[in-house]
Amino acid sequence: MTDITATGTTTTATATGTTTPAAGTAGGAAPTRRADIGAWALQIVLALFFAIPSAGPKLVGHSSAAASFDAIGAGDWLMYLVGVLELAGAVALVVPALSGVAALALTGLMAGALVTQLAFLDGRFWFTPVIFAVLLGVVARVRRDRTAALLRRVRGRV
Repeated sequence: MTDITATGTTTTATATGTTTPAAGTAGGAAPTRRADIGAWALQIVLALFFAIPSAGPKLVGHSSAAASFDAIGAGDWLMYLVGVLELAGAVALVVPALSGVAALALTGLMAGALVTQLAFLDGRFWFTPVIFAVLLGVVARVRRDRTAALLRRVRGRV
């Protein structure tokens, strides 16, 4: 059974009596409870990774992080910038309204990490940014409704 709600969205009744947005409706559907819980768990794990073992050494200027940035010829300014971006992304991953955008931004950062691995470093760990980009892509996909809501809010269409 298909109905048009007061807001103009199309819904489909299921056998359990609940309604879900029909396929192809604008804006997409909110994630199921299971997907929401799974995405939160993934977001927390990713946020912990980006905040502690990834951003931490860069922000304190640890010798291992400094050596990597020296090898690409960038120097300390890029190391600190990447550390700040990773930390900001980690925090934004656990802010509900920003989680989808944070996942997209961190995916872009992982694309840069992949290019750096292949072009300037030995390329042995090329798969690490790819794995994180895929995980961040999952978060971005599940949180696409929040990203769309944020975009509408920024454009002034609350």
